[in-house]
Amino acid sequence: MIGAPLSLPDAPAGHDTARLRDEVRDFLRAEAERGTFEPRVDSWLSGVDPAFSRRLGARGWLGMTWPTRYGGHGRTAVERYAVTEELLAAGAPVAAHWIADRQSGPSLLSHGHEELKKTLLPRIAAGECYFVIGMSEADAGSDLAAIRTRADLRTDGTWLLNGTKMWTSHAHLAHYAIVLARTAPPGDGPRGRHQGLTQFVVDLSSAGVTVNPIRILDGGHHFNEVVFDDVAVPGEMLLGSAGDGWRQATAELVFERSGPERWLSTFRVLALFAESVAKRPEPAALETLGRLSARLLAVRQLSLRIAAALDREDLPDVPAALVKDLGTTFEGDVIDEIRRVTDVHPSADSTDPFARALAEAQLHAPGFTLRGGTNEILRAIVAKGLGL
Repeated sequence: MIGAPLSLPDAPAGHDTARLRDEVRDFLRAEAERGTFEPRVDSWLSGVDPAFSRRLGARGWLGMTWPTRYGGHGRTAVERYAVTEELLAAGAPVAAHWIADRQSGPSLLSHGHEELKKTLLPRIAAGECYFVIGMSEADAGSDLAAIRTRADLRTDGTWLLNGTKMWTSHAHLAHYAIVLARTAPPGDGPRGRHQGLTQFVVDLSSAGVTVNPIRILDGGHHFNEVVFDDVAVPGEMLLGSAGDGWRQATAELVFERSGPERWLSTFRVLALFAESVAKRPEPAALETLGRLSARLLAVRQLSLRIAAALDREDLPDVPAALVKDLGTTFEGDVIDEIRRVTDVHPSADSTDPFARALAEAQLHAPGFTLRGGTNEILRAIVAKGLGL
């Protein structure tokens, strides 16, 4: 990884990604020399640059694992992991295409009808079409089964969508949302609440869609509230089968929770800290660097193994929840532990890159353990999976 202070194992046995990583590093080095981007903390949320996304698409680094007939490149999940890890470690501006490439595309590939796949997947792979996740709601918290957004089937075959989704990253810039809505009453029994849910691909330029900004501590506009008021959704935009939304959405979360973005959001802070320790190797700082480096290596190995599992067409939901819990906890601890042993003062206006990175990380930190499911929900998934 560019600028990495660590010597990291490359990939699970049988996967050689060294040449691919070199290609990505050369590309990033050339981009940096041209001044096309400034490295960012949490760049998969804060770094929006559609032109950069299109350049990645032209390189074949979006839609990497998809079939070529849909604009993909037929490569492995481990190869895709190598590319995304390099981009995140460099703080590259990947936010525009991130959700579409990471999970919306795979959902379309698995559950979309042929015309939907032929229309949307090549555009995503080209870096020209962006998606958001329409799951979370204000009154449901992390309990997806409690959502209130409804879709009612009309006699002409269209669905009428009403409700509000929260924390929809970059909905003000995206083209589509995959929205989870209730289309039938819940059933009886413990799992009855999971019945009657359906996913739809919703054009965000449709009449009745309103996007309201939710600004973070530094005033940045990444999150949104999206209101659907009698939005007409054509029948052909139903994703998968009516009533199968719970199964589809939970399978999608494996892609959302297991990747390197779950432990690399504050990697730039760690890398800059390592550079400062190399110049002034004080005992407390060295101990902190060693401890954080060991934790990074551990969660990275688990995350890499999930990429290898995806190549075997497994969907390891419990390990994915574990990666998200361990990884986002680590991201926050990077900030706290480094601040204890450094005299660098976080400042967004500083000329010191380390001070700016610390400030940016602190302002983004409240979202680390929330997006993609709270730690409490994730730990419940892991406990249940282990039979506890």
